[in-house]
Amino acid sequence: MSNVVCSCLRGENAKVRLRLSQLLHEEVEVLYGDSNEDVHGDICEVELAGCLREFFLNNTAVPLDVGQEVIVESDGGYDFGTVYSTGRIARKKFVLKGLEKKTEPRPVILRLATPEDRETLLQVMKKQDEIREVCTAKVRRHGLDMKLVDVELRMDQQKLSIYYTSAHRVDFRNLVRDLAGEFRARIQMVQITTREEARRANAYGPCGCLLCCSSWLQKIHANPFADKVHAPEGGSCESHSFNITGICNKTKCCLGFSGNDSAERSARGPHMPVPGTPLSTPDGPAVVESVDQEKKVVWIVYEQGSRKRRLSFERFNSMFAKKRERRSS
Repeated sequence: MSNVVCSCLRGENAKVRLRLSQLLHEEVEVLYGDSNEDVHGDICEVELAGCLREFFLNNTAVPLDVGQEVIVESDGGYDFGTVYSTGRIARKKFVLKGLEKKTEPRPVILRLATPEDRETLLQVMKKQDEIREVCTAKVRRHGLDMKLVDVELRMDQQKLSIYYTSAHRVDFRNLVRDLAGEFRARIQMVQITTREEARRANAYGPCGCLLCCSSWLQKIHANPFADKVHAPEGGSCESHSFNITGICNKTKCCLGFSGNDSAERSARGPHMPVPGTPLSTPDGPAVVESVDQEKKVVWIVYEQGSRKRRLSFERFNSMFAKKRERRSS
């Protein structure tokens, strides 16, 4: 993989992720109901450069919506970000990550971004291209066994993050001193994996679509899908490796969401329907929209009003399994 330029904040990939987050917020009442749970302050999840998402307290005194551009506190300075989740969704994520148990004060959203801030961000992004060339030359000059992947200059230009990959431990102390003297900024060296390198790439996979990890996938796992990938019958793993390996030289993330139909039907069980199955309910005709094997949930959609309903496997079977058995007999 060649050196990459992350286009997370203002690129097409960011638009995909933000649209998915907006759809989730539209379904918040369906997912969580109308209960007013404890609020851990006005928490917002903000996406920063490099697909990094952190939680901030809204200090702007105005409600924020997904997709709004903001200026946030960042390690003694400030940075540019985009609101990724708010309200109940953000608070649920905050609790699931266990952050409500931490006592240190949370960083805050300082204000909404202005046109001048956007212009400053564009200038910083252009400056990053020059910095990348200088850093690459200095890595070669110091003879370091490392691959420079990306650089990030914080919006206030007081901190420069250098992302690299290496198979060995690298002594980059002389490089850091050299870079600090060159750019008059605090230097942070960050070693990343090949999966993170692929996520930061503005690239497409062999399928012709945007990479899952940099477009919609929420979290990068080490190798969560290896047990779901099987070589074809009569073939060797070596001949099949091209089909299961992504540009990060790891198992393709998308393979965790595919499988042969017979395996899916057996995993679904004798009483689990396929999407599209018509149902007769007390509230009127409905159709099975989707079946979530991981969460053991069935989503149905009523024909009148297009209202959605989520049912557990047990609840669904108690309502419809016996009817289907009588019909089949």
